[in-house]
Amino acid sequence: IHSFCKKDDYNKENLFNSLNYDVAAKKRKKDLLNNKAKIQYFHQEKWIYVHKGSTKERHGYCTLGEAFNRLDFSSAILDSRRFNYVVRLLELIAKSQLTSLSGIAQKNYMNILEKVVQKVLEDQQNIRLIRELLQTLYTSLCTLVQRVGKSVLVGNINMWVHRMESILHWQQQLNNIQITRPAFKGTTFTDLPLCLQLNIMQRLSDGRDLVSLGQVAPDLQVLSEDRLLWKKLCQYHFTDRQIRKRLILSDKGQLDWKKMYFKLIRCYPRKEQYGDTLQLCRHCHILSWKGTDHPCTANNPESCSTSLSPQDFINLFRF
Repeated sequence: IHSFCKKDDYNKENLFNSLNYDVAAKKRKKDLLNNKAKIQYFHQEKWIYVHKGSTKERHGYCTLGEAFNRLDFSSAILDSRRFNYVVRLLELIAKSQLTSLSGIAQKNYMNILEKVVQKVLEDQQNIRLIRELLQTLYTSLCTLVQRVGKSVLVGNINMWVHRMESILHWQQQLNNIQITRPAFKGTTFTDLPLCLQLNIMQRLSDGRDLVSLGQVAPDLQVLSEDRLLWKKLCQYHFTDRQIRKRLILSDKGQLDWKKMYFKLIRCYPRKEQYGDTLQLCRHCHILSWKGTDHPCTANNPESCSTSLSPQDFINLFRF
C-alpha cells in the first residue's frame, strides 16, 4: 500500500485536485457574472446602496445597471402585486435608458423580459400590456441600431439584431394566443346582479378594459357605456383642471365622459398605482422592495422609507 500511495505523491495529487476545484469554481462564478446560459446572477442581499459619489466608506457610485442586477426582478414578476411595476420599469428603460445599460445589465434585462413573456403565454393575462412593452422596445432599438457607429449601444450590433429578432418572435407568439374558455360551469360574471357588475367594473383602471368587457355580451355592452363609470375613470386619472380643458358635449348636451377619457389620455399621463413598489430609505440610502429587511440604523426604519414610482427609480440614476 505504501509503495503505491507515497505521502508526497498523495499530497501532490490532493493539491492538484484542489487547484482544479478552485479553477472550476472561479469559472462557474465567471459564467454567472457574464450571464452565460441565460442564468441571472443573484446577490445574497436583495437591497443596494444608492449613492452618487465616492466616500471613505464606499468607492465609486451606483449605476442603473448595478441596481437592475442586484434587485430581485425575476422573483418580482411572479408576484401579482409587483408585476405591473416591473413591466412599467422595463418600458421606461426601453424608452430612454438602453444606452446606459452595461453588457451584464442588458443580458439580465432580456432574460427578465423573456420570463415575463413566458408567464403571459402560460397565464394568458396582461397580453396587451406586454405587447405594448415589446413594441416600445422594438421601436427604440430600431432607432438606436440605425445610428450604428456612433457608440449609442453597448455591445456588438449583431447581438442587438439577434435580440430584435427575439422580440419579433415573442410578438408573434402573443398574437397567436387563443384564449380558452374555462371549464367551470358555476356562476359567471353576467349571473351577478347589475349593481355588483357595475361595482366590479368601477375597479378597472384602464378604459380599454371597459371597452373589451363590453364586447363580450350585449348586456355588458350597455353597462360599459354607463356615464358614471367613465366619469369616475376620468376623475381618478386626471385633475379637475385637466378635465375642464377637454370638455366634450354629446348630442344631448351632456358631458361625454367616454370621449373625454380617450382625449385626456392622449394629452396627459394617467395615474399610476401599484400593489407593491420599491422603497428608498432616506436614512441609509438603501433601495429595496417593500418588506425587505436591510441594515438600517434608524430608530424607526419604517418612517424613513419612501415609495418610488418607476420613473422615480429611473431618476435616481440620472447624474
